[in-house]
Amino acid sequence: MDVQEIRKDFPILKDVIYLDSASTSLTPEPVLQAVLDYYHSYKANVGRGVYRMAQLADQRYRDAHRKVAEFVGGAGPEGTTIFTRNTTESINIVARGMLWKKGERIVTTLLEHHSNLLPWMRLKEKGIELQIIKPDKTGMIDPADYEKAITKGTRLVAVSQLSNALGTVLPVKEIGKICRERGSALLVDAAQSVPHMPVDVKDIDCDFLCFSGHKMLAPMGAGVLWIKKEGEVEPLLVGGGMVQDVGEGDYEIKKGYEGYEAGTPDISAGIGLGAAVDYLTRVGIEDIHHHEQSLTEKLLEGLQEIKGVSIYGPGPGSSQRARGGVVSFVVEGLLPHEVALMLDQASNISVRSGHHCCIPLMKHLGLKYGTVRASLYLYNTKDEIEKLLATLEQIARMA
Repeated sequence: MDVQEIRKDFPILKDVIYLDSASTSLTPEPVLQAVLDYYHSYKANVGRGVYRMAQLADQRYRDAHRKVAEFVGGAGPEGTTIFTRNTTESINIVARGMLWKKGERIVTTLLEHHSNLLPWMRLKEKGIELQIIKPDKTGMIDPADYEKAITKGTRLVAVSQLSNALGTVLPVKEIGKICRERGSALLVDAAQSVPHMPVDVKDIDCDFLCFSGHKMLAPMGAGVLWIKKEGEVEPLLVGGGMVQDVGEGDYEIKKGYEGYEAGTPDISAGIGLGAAVDYLTRVGIEDIHHHEQSLTEKLLEGLQEIKGVSIYGPGPGSSQRARGGVVSFVVEGLLPHEVALMLDQASNISVRSGHHCCIPLMKHLGLKYGTVRASLYLYNTKDEIEKLLATLEQIARMA
């Protein structure tokens, strides 16, 4: 994997050290070109026209669905790959589209992004019980806690594969096995995992997989919901484009993804997502994963050596199965926002600071103001990590 060659596709990197890919990734030139090509050469609506441009747009949009399905092992007769706006919308489609009965249970964890927590909290209004498993102070959860929480009466288990706040990797395959034994459905929030490591829905044996294109080199506005069994969830919206037939008082919904994508979708974002999958496939998701692991270990080891810096989440030497390239830390005597501003002003380093949309987790960890978070991707380098560490050392010394 030639990182310097990859960086040529991201001209924005000449001015900044970008370490906030867990929030949104940068977008390479080939993906931008694919989006522009749609607007320049064949802009038309999908599923509605028979003229040449409309047919080309429809084919490219369908191809994008196929590419995404193949990327997560979800291609084939079983499973439907639906384009949404983002992971949040994907999770909400499941939350609103399942036919719930009073007294049913949902199990999730305190590691979750608000988007995989609030939709389940809202269901308590319908009499749904919610159990939240709490991690220890390193962000790890005892496997026995899953066994205990996922009872036979549990309708759904909703967990992130990789924590956006601490970088902790949850054992979703093992959780899926428990779900099968107990008759529970499994939803995996893969917003932070699909862009960075090999993910296979059949290997996990999940019922729903949700992720966002904008975190995996695609434009904003492209999200994904993969559903194992189409009839498990009702469409969130009804209207144009998603009906096979309409009578005076009834309608028939189309099979496949079209039945869930009412109205005109963000066609260019979908095509851009397909191009992003092409890009990641060419580079190699395994190579990207190994590259990030190397950078993450270097960052963790360096942070551990800086006096006054505390790491949250699995530390240096953690198993490759235990963490991803999301690293949270605090600097003694400084607020996370202050550290982030200093890094930006001193060295043009962009990191996230605050609660990372995980307020309950931050409260659990006693972090009133959250953490500083550096998140890595295929375009980051060892030199950038060294620059971050050197700047942080100076900041910590002055604090």
